[in-house]
Amino acid sequence: MKTIVAITLKGIFRDKVFQGIMVTALMFLFIPIFASLSMRQVTELTITLSLSLISFILLLLSVFLGGTSLWKDIERRYTFSVLGLPLSRRSYLLGRFGGTALFVIIAASVLGIAAFCVVAYSSSIYPSDRPIVWGSMILCILFDALKYILLIAFAFLLSTVSTSFFLPVFGTIAMFVTGGVTQQVYEYIHSPASKTLSPFLKQTATALYYIIPNFGAFDLKLYAIYGLPLPANGLLMTSAYFVVYVGLLLSVSSSIFTRREMR
Repeated sequence: MKTIVAITLKGIFRDKVFQGIMVTALMFLFIPIFASLSMRQVTELTITLSLSLISFILLLLSVFLGGTSLWKDIERRYTFSVLGLPLSRRSYLLGRFGGTALFVIIAASVLGIAAFCVVAYSSSIYPSDRPIVWGSMILCILFDALKYILLIAFAFLLSTVSTSFFLPVFGTIAMFVTGGVTQQVYEYIHSPASKTLSPFLKQTATALYYIIPNFGAFDLKLYAIYGLPLPANGLLMTSAYFVVYVGLLLSVSSSIFTRREMR
């Protein structure tokens, strides 16, 4: 499985889609210019733009790499030659996922270093009234990476049941959008403003809330931007949620991929 992880990493670095997406990282150079347009909260705006850019790049990587990695192997019949080796389908799938997830962590680390440099530069020119909590920024980027690794796990699940390019990619995008608003919907249906909704609709929305991944739980941008104290219990619960959910998705994906007919 380690070999598959290494091959996956090499393939990603050679992928033209990856190279095109990483060109987006050049926008870090322009963040101090845009942030300086804010006459008051320059440092806060720099942190906001930096973290948002990191999140955007990781989203592109997770959608296109997670949604096409397995599909391209099957389409090019690379899977047939690999599975001819003494390697189980489960190990192959987990190796592919592990390599993609590891790359997301590497990309998040590199982009995080770029963000720290940009924030440090802006804060040296426009000092902020609030101290910059670098630890909160690190945790924000880390949990952002975990969020997109969870999204990649869902993309792999779709890839095991799909024979086309469209379902893994567009299904992953749809899940990301849906998972980003589940918390707001849940809070609304349990508020006094939802009295006009039918009980069946409320029960359905509640059930979907526990089934669809809650990506909002991984968003720590406000804590990093304004230096707010991070809730330790919330971080532990989110970490456990990540482990359990990814484990379930990979278990289902492995079960489906093991039984899938290769043509």
